[in-house]
Amino acid sequence: MLLSELINGMQVSNITGNIDSLEIGGLCYNSLKVKKGDVFVAVKGFNVDGHKYIKNAVENGAVAVVVEDVADGFPVPQIVFEDTRAALAMLAAKYYDYPSDKFKLIGVTGTNGKTTVTYLVKTILESKGYKVGLIGTNQNMVGNMILKSDRTTPESLELQELFSIMVRDNVDYVIMEVSSHSLELNRVLGCNFEVGAFTNLTQDHLDFHITMDNYVKAKSKLFSMCKNGVVNIDDAYTDKLTHGALTDIEYYGVKSDCKHKAENITYGEKGVEFDTDGVRVSLPIPGEFSVYNALCAIGICHALGIDTQTCADSLCDAHGVKGRAEVVHIPSDYTVMIDYAHTPDGVENIINAVKGFCKGRIITLFGCGGDRDRTKRPIMGEIAGKLSDFCVVTSDNPRTEEPAAIIEDIMVGVKKTDAQYEVVENRKKAIEYAMSIAQKGDVVLLLGKGHETYQILNDGIIDFDERKIVAEIFDKLTK
Repeated sequence: MLLSELINGMQVSNITGNIDSLEIGGLCYNSLKVKKGDVFVAVKGFNVDGHKYIKNAVENGAVAVVVEDVADGFPVPQIVFEDTRAALAMLAAKYYDYPSDKFKLIGVTGTNGKTTVTYLVKTILESKGYKVGLIGTNQNMVGNMILKSDRTTPESLELQELFSIMVRDNVDYVIMEVSSHSLELNRVLGCNFEVGAFTNLTQDHLDFHITMDNYVKAKSKLFSMCKNGVVNIDDAYTDKLTHGALTDIEYYGVKSDCKHKAENITYGEKGVEFDTDGVRVSLPIPGEFSVYNALCAIGICHALGIDTQTCADSLCDAHGVKGRAEVVHIPSDYTVMIDYAHTPDGVENIINAVKGFCKGRIITLFGCGGDRDRTKRPIMGEIAGKLSDFCVVTSDNPRTEEPAAIIEDIMVGVKKTDAQYEVVENRKKAIEYAMSIAQKGDVVLLLGKGHETYQILNDGIIDFDERKIVAEIFDKLTK
């Protein structure tokens, strides 16, 4: 492809050098990965400014650079954009020939429930015989092929490349989780969404967004990028989220009158049942949040022209998602359950779900991630303390922070309650402690890690699959 063809029609501020006959081999925003013939896009990040690495990129073979500020002393053309992060997204979409125009793209945003909703929609669409791609926190999938997932929503260049792979594999639909970071940082710019859906909003990522208003504004961007919207009417932020939306919106909920309202709900240890649109729906995943997730999936599929009965027929056989209300199968008289809950709302939802069937005590083990929103730590501590019978406060992914300091933040909230608790900083030892005090009928909730099979410490990443750890501890305790 000629560079002049790639940037044709885009809002370019300036061009230095001659690009008329310049053939390019690809795009790259990491100077260490630049190959001969690539265009290097200098993105200004939070910790790293790509403009500082133009010299490295040119030495590695970059034939042109995309910049916000012209850099002196480099023998290659420079294309100036006002925002190189946005430019990367638009250039990537054009380079891969706008792949999201060639299938129907569904985006799901919200604090909690995104992963489960995407899997439920995938289940329904596949029951109709469609080939489905999935992009999200747990994994990326092309049909039945599983690909590695490094973040909820990939950077724009990797995202468009992934879309192009899906086009080659003739997918009919792609359903993806759309994070607030990806919306704010223009990772999904250039994507053509058939449906955008919203699950809920609760405090998270304020280390990045600073305020809840900013968080809402980031999420709301999805509804200026999609043809159809599906939104949780019961959420406190729905009005702000949909204000100024440029699409028709269908609402779902439990508490308010709306298009897809759940009625006659029954909760059980093995799942939920409810009526909506004149159809009885059964989903084998417990908790009120499962009702909302099922309604969101039904709303999305309805926007795609699939009737509620077809959705219900598929959902009754849907499997839970790894790390979401996942029971660890050990031959004990108590239950160990793993859940990804890492926000105040997520903690409240899963504990309340377990209350619906637990015959003994709820023992909640949790921590909070380091280098992330500190303000939610005492809130999570207070919620866990109020709702649990016993709390074990430990580490999550401490990253560069001291685990003891994170725990201290959490304990501010726990100590506001009458909760019984124990602090065990080492997460493996904490799990062993929680299992050692568990009695018949108890539920041990391991929160925060979910699908993750690692732990991020200050000195590196270690293997940490809680399923294997629970099995090892059970064997040790029963010898």
